[in-house]
Amino acid sequence: VMVWLRRCTHYLSIVVVAVNSTLLTINAGDYIFYTDWAWTSFTVFSISQTLMLAVGATYYLTFTGVPGTATYYGLIMTVYTWVAKGAWFALGYPYDFIVTPIWLPSAMLLDLAYWATKKNKHSLILFGGVLVGMSLPLFNMVNLITVADPLETAFKYPRPTLPPYMTPIEPQVGKFYNSPVALGAGAGAVLSVTFTALGCKLNTWTYRWMAA
Repeated sequence: VMVWLRRCTHYLSIVVVAVNSTLLTINAGDYIFYTDWAWTSFTVFSISQTLMLAVGATYYLTFTGVPGTATYYGLIMTVYTWVAKGAWFALGYPYDFIVTPIWLPSAMLLDLAYWATKKNKHSLILFGGVLVGMSLPLFNMVNLITVADPLETAFKYPRPTLPPYMTPIEPQVGKFYNSPVALGAGAGAVLSVTFTALGCKLNTWTYRWMAA
């Protein structure tokens, strides 16, 4: 009974983490809407997406111990986001303007680090964390530059949820304007190690709670 209860609790936690990760990053692909601060937003959102992916994917990966589950977790987040982004399409936004954050390649690198180091958790935290942090901003920028005429489209379709008092009067140059990928990857490479460690710890805490 305890094994069944423990497994159900784990799987329930995984679903909760995956859903909440997606909800917290659901607008993280909408850098284009923040036209005046697009690259600053990109840098900040890169870190938030890295957090959500690294914690959840590592938690799932260390629970099953099977390389490939981090990629599966990334797929769950991606599909949830596809569904949510459908709302933008329903509002009339062109299909090639909707940006869905890319998590899968980074999740695959996490799996690769776990497999290549023979399931060593410390190597997973160090190597996997750095790989996720450095790769995610890069993949998302490649994703972002495929959008057709982003500035023109952004002004043509203003973000409906942006309150009037936040509408910029004149363009501002963001602090991180010059190198959003380098800043996102640099911060991510450092912070993702901590994020990945948190995912491992979350798994340990859940086991201890269930065993009590």
